[in-house]
Amino acid sequence: QVQLVESGGGLVQAGGSLRLSCAASERTFSNYAMGWFRQAPGKEREFVTSITWSGSTTSYADSVKGRFTISRDNAKNTVYLQMNSLKPEDTAVYYCAAGRSPTRVARSPDYWGQGTQVTVSS
Repeated sequence: QVQLVESGGGLVQAGGSLRLSCAASERTFSNYAMGWFRQAPGKEREFVTSITWSGSTTSYADSVKGRFTISRDNAKNTVYLQMNSLKPEDTAVYYCAAGRSPTRVARSPDYWGQGTQVTVSS
C-alpha cells in the first residue's frame, strides 16, 4: 500500500507560481510512475501530467504544456509539480497519483493522495 501526501497548495494571483510536492510512504517509490490530476468545482477529475519511474519521460495535458513541469527525487520519495504562469482556470484540487506504468497512471492509477487546493485569483 502506497500512501501519498500532497502539500504546497494555496492562493496565488494570476501569473504567479506554486510548487506542489507529493511524498510517498513506499520504499519502492522508484518502481512507480507518478502523476498529477486535478478536479475543478463541478467538473470531472482530469489528467495533468505523468513521469516515468526514472524521470526520463514526461507527459502533459495540452492545457498545461509549457507552464507546468513534473519532476521527481527518488532519494526523497517525492514528486513535484512546478506550476508557472498560473491562470484562474487552473483553480482546482490537485491530486497526486501512482501506478505501475505511465499508461496506468494516466488512465487508472493504483494509488491516490488526498489532494491539495490550488486557487488562482484574477
